Amino acid sequence: MIEAKRLFDVPYHQLASYPQENMFVTKTDGIWKPVSTQDFLSEAMSISKGLIAMGVQPGDMIGLVSSTRYEWNVMDIGIQQTGAIVVPFYPNISESDYEYIFNDAGIKLCVVADADLHEKITNIRGKIPTLDHLFTMEDVPSAKNWSEIKDAGTSGDESEVKARMGKVRYEDMATIIYTSGTTGFPKGVMLSHKNILSDVSGCIEPIPADQNSKILTFLPVCHIYERMLHYLYMYIGASIYYAESMETIGDNIREVKPEVFSAVPRLIEKVFDKIMAKGDALTGVKRKLFFWAVKLAESYEVENRSFMYNVKLKIARKLIFSKWQEALGGNVRAIASGSAALQPRLARIFLAADIPILEGYGLTETSPVCTVNSFDRGIKIGTVGPLIDDVKVKIAEDGEILVQGPNVMMGYYNLPDKTAEVIKDGWFHTGDIGEFIDGKFLKITDRKKEIFKTSGGKYIVPQAMENKFKESRFIEQIIVIGENQKFPSALIVPNFEFLREWAKRKEIKLEGTTNDALVTNSAVIERINAEVETFNKGYGNWEQLKCVELLAAEMSIEGGELTPTLKLKRKKIMEIHAATICKIYPK
Repeated sequence: MIEAKRLFDVPYHQLASYPQENMFVTKTDGIWKPVSTQDFLSEAMSISKGLIAMGVQPGDMIGLVSSTRYEWNVMDIGIQQTGAIVVPFYPNISESDYEYIFNDAGIKLCVVADADLHEKITNIRGKIPTLDHLFTMEDVPSAKNWSEIKDAGTSGDESEVKARMGKVRYEDMATIIYTSGTTGFPKGVMLSHKNILSDVSGCIEPIPADQNSKILTFLPVCHIYERMLHYLYMYIGASIYYAESMETIGDNIREVKPEVFSAVPRLIEKVFDKIMAKGDALTGVKRKLFFWAVKLAESYEVENRSFMYNVKLKIARKLIFSKWQEALGGNVRAIASGSAALQPRLARIFLAADIPILEGYGLTETSPVCTVNSFDRGIKIGTVGPLIDDVKVKIAEDGEILVQGPNVMMGYYNLPDKTAEVIKDGWFHTGDIGEFIDGKFLKITDRKKEIFKTSGGKYIVPQAMENKFKESRFIEQIIVIGENQKFPSALIVPNFEFLREWAKRKEIKLEGTTNDALVTNSAVIERINAEVETFNKGYGNWEQLKCVELLAAEMSIEGGELTPTLKLKRKKIMEIHAATICKIYPK
């Protein structure tokens, strides 16, 4: 168990044990600029004094609406030191979701990142009676800047802050995180200092980093996954570098040369697509070597590899995979993957390339990690790894995963009935279906609520099928449908970039190369149907996709089809694409 008993103890532990000149590093005007542990804590104290001067009381709800950036972390610790509750928001949710969450939580003060977010909140401010103050991190005309919070506390005394810190207990609520949800209104997950710190403690061993490590961060820190990891990195004394944007991640990785970074499967898929596109651009012997190495990696096993396989792997790593490693900075010890299921094929290929992806499992309600593959406790491809310390998991009779441990949430805010539905007899009911492999490694089969029956009474497990079909280079996204229908089908978003390259390579004449033109092209439709038939062979007759429709636009957060953590919002997708679905299942 770690020494910290409140989340705000974590940076003080770093100051005492591993004081850093590069605690947080941000790229500004082309230069990476560091902030030391001492300076970070001084700034957080200024925030705390300012909030108290402005009347913030213990238990008040304070909103943070921002992408991942230094100011978020300063506000997080500054708020907690006053005994107030941090309520983080995704910056890309709808105004209606903002309005609902602000009112449900009773947000008193909010700090947003920029002009766009300030405008969003200003538009609904008249509908939020509790909101007294709104500040921006960036300079925005006619908006109050967050520096005014620090200025308000200039004459304040640290003793008041320290007195409040002393009253915060291990078991007290630290934050409310509203789950994006795939259906219905968001639910506020109440997490205590104990919940999150128990997860930090359980994940220190699996994460291969220390006080000499550099971390690149770009996933939303408002999500408990990246946020918990930030506390972990702070605790062990690692330096955290902020990526400039999602578009610059590749460049930032090469500049920072991190030992560890976290990613969701959707991003890993996109990285792999880019690698494969570069392989396609090669010619002659280089191209043959590239695809020979990839094929070799597809049969990689963590243990029990033959002598000859290891010889070939050594050659592949030297000639091909070393270049992949260089593209990721050359120092990567591990990529921490979570939020959704990772294709086993990708896990296998990256492990073979000596770029280990450590896949874990958990939910916002479990702070979030329950299990994770790790070097110390074992890696098994296709699973989410062994349990972390102090967490218990059992499989219910219907296959549902039940969790017990200090990481399980306090409950849903203002929703005691919903809390009682998921926490029964001391066990949290995850809604996920799974099993243990070799008595140790947890394997996730699907979401309990997403498994559906055809009209013939046969069960379909969509997520596992979707991950398998996405192994095709022709398929960018897929959603399996067919609940209460005679047969399962799918909506598919093709990999348009690869399709264009494929058509050029095969000398297939296209009447148009726009997405709309491609999804109606007979050669494209025929080729994707051939892919579907190939993958169908691995399934029983009742599971096989009988019909697919192609979509011309990628499913996105902005389009309402994905959650902020890039999971499919199945109900919303069915609504948005109802006309297309009617082509498959006429009413």
